[in-house]
Amino acid sequence: MNNQITAAITAVAGYVPEYRLSNLELEKIVDTNDEWIRTRTGIEERRILKGEGLATSDMIVPAVIDLCKKRGISPDEIDCLIVGTVTPDMVFPSTANIVCDKIGAVNAWGFDLSAACSGFLFALSTGASFIESGRYKKVVVVGADKMSSIIDYSDRNTCIIFGDGAAAVLLEPDTNGYGLRDSILKSDGSGRNFLHMKAGGSHRPASIETVTGREHFVYQEGQSVFKFAVKGMADVSAELLERNQLTGNDIAWLVPHQANLRIIDATANRIGLPKEKVMINIHKYGNTTAATIPLCLWEWETRLKKGDNVVLAAFGGGFTWGATWIKWAYDPQ
Repeated sequence: MNNQITAAITAVAGYVPEYRLSNLELEKIVDTNDEWIRTRTGIEERRILKGEGLATSDMIVPAVIDLCKKRGISPDEIDCLIVGTVTPDMVFPSTANIVCDKIGAVNAWGFDLSAACSGFLFALSTGASFIESGRYKKVVVVGADKMSSIIDYSDRNTCIIFGDGAAAVLLEPDTNGYGLRDSILKSDGSGRNFLHMKAGGSHRPASIETVTGREHFVYQEGQSVFKFAVKGMADVSAELLERNQLTGNDIAWLVPHQANLRIIDATANRIGLPKEKVMINIHKYGNTTAATIPLCLWEWETRLKKGDNVVLAAFGGGFTWGATWIKWAYDPQ
């Protein structure tokens, strides 16, 4: 046993809205078809948060409450709550603040972290450093997005891809070598030209022009993003393994960001992993941006075993990307 503190995931929980938006339904809205969507993305349906006034925090709240229940703790035991999202409830206060208020996490401080589809990975590394410092004992890290709030359902390039969802993990100190072992995180702001939301920030504040010009929606140049994503996610995963003298044989699971089935396959091939070691749920949920990786952990939790080497990999708009190696800290309940 060593005395070095690592940040171990000790519980995981998720939430997806009930409403299912199928490919067949999208065929009625835009010029596309089920076969085209499935062969190019792997998506069959996605979940959409319906209901007046419902926001990203309304998906996070049930996830975090469930997380606390599973771990047998009360929300007032949470020290810090970090939310990776690009669809906050409001510009300010942070969604983390709103969630803490709604669940009664009266002793927690928190903030939102914006890194698009890499948001959960960036937030996880940040949360882990708070645990490793010895200052905090219980940090909740969330990935959540209500992508339907920023998707133009007349743009067939983007509306087929995205869905809504939220998932959370609890980080606690460990001195037996479990938890977050290494991370390589990267960003390149020149990628903003290919994937961004034009208006709504201080660069182009909301105006009659920006609204009528449909500038408050996701804009994506699919081909460029695809090329960068394949290379970025695969390269960084390979670099992480090499740096830690690991091979595909050492890895129990790859948990890739669920953007596109072809990107997922390319990453798995690059690090020599067969399909049965790759967590995939893109067919059910589409791309839920910051929520994809923790939603996979939530769905596969019963198949994860203590000591499993797990690699998380993501690529996001702007561009942001990275890979994280985790030693799983507990056996299935």
